[in-house]
Amino acid sequence: MLIEGQETDASNKVLSRLLALAEEEARRLDRRPVLMEVCGTHTMAIAKSGIKSLLAGSLDLRSGPGCPVCVTDQQDIDKIIAMAGQPGVVIATFGDMLRVPGTKTSLEVERARGARVEIFYSPMDAVAFAARYPQKEVIFLGVGFETTTPGIALSIAAAKKQGIENYSVFSVHKLVPPVMRVLLSDPDLHIDGLLLPGHVCTITGRKAFDFVAAEYKVPAVVAGFEPVEILQAIYILLKQTNAGLSRTINGYASLVREEGNRKAKEIMAEIFEPADTAWRGFGVVPQSGLAIRKSYAAFDASVRFPVQVPESLPPKGCACGEVLKGKITAADCKLFARACTPLSPVGPCMVSSEGACAAYYQYERTEVNV
Repeated sequence: MLIEGQETDASNKVLSRLLALAEEEARRLDRRPVLMEVCGTHTMAIAKSGIKSLLAGSLDLRSGPGCPVCVTDQQDIDKIIAMAGQPGVVIATFGDMLRVPGTKTSLEVERARGARVEIFYSPMDAVAFAARYPQKEVIFLGVGFETTTPGIALSIAAAKKQGIENYSVFSVHKLVPPVMRVLLSDPDLHIDGLLLPGHVCTITGRKAFDFVAAEYKVPAVVAGFEPVEILQAIYILLKQTNAGLSRTINGYASLVREEGNRKAKEIMAEIFEPADTAWRGFGVVPQSGLAIRKSYAAFDASVRFPVQVPESLPPKGCACGEVLKGKITAADCKLFARACTPLSPVGPCMVSSEGACAAYYQYERTEVNV
């Protein structure tokens, strides 16, 4: 098994050995095991490295709700697009949001029609932009899980400290643990193990996911993103399953601590508070979102720029919601690689760089699939 960037004999021997061990553990079960990666970065890494294809004969690897762009509710997308149409407003966003289809249009289309949409790699850059253009109202799209939330919280704190009054955030942030409870409570979904999101866990800490094993009796491993780390996690999950164990194990100890990042969690708690929020495919999940606290309402775009949108409808025929719940794979969607492609995406799972459909299309698609 040759992985790009790991072209030494020693590295490939380790990878091949881990692959063999995982396959051996999978064969010991009296059924075909199903594992789920929760992180969109894992989804891409698994597809790109070939791990999913190499293990296809032994087990099923499913993608979960780990793509923040993908899980953003359709009505929130429509609200974002409506805000972009208001006079004097500049929408500041990470790049993945640009092409996500709303019910009738997208930010990309509206930008072509004259809306001001700017792409930033850091929310602090958007704060600096707002400072340079005080005559514009800069709305940063707060999209992401626990990983990106501290940076956006810091941007609000910085804007307040600097007296920048034309900067605000439209928060559609999501918290991973609450949606995992919904997922694990689904009687129609049978998961033998979870690869927990390494980036999220650097903020939350490993203990935040103890409930997966303790309450739901599902083995879980916090995994890194190199092929060897992913294969190690898969092997540990299968070994636990065969032994009848369910533990939440930290397989990414180089970055993840038991309690997480204290300072990051403090700034998040200062700026945001948990709130009920809607997820694509899941509906409203209690206390799974982050709303800006009233003490920072001056930086809350939903307060400063309230918009009303008609009933939002998911794209016709798009199965992104079922993919996010691990019920089906990307190739099971009737639109995949036909009506829905990276050049003409129907749903966000084909748009985002962390989307399961985009990963499958780029690295695993075959003529049989299409």
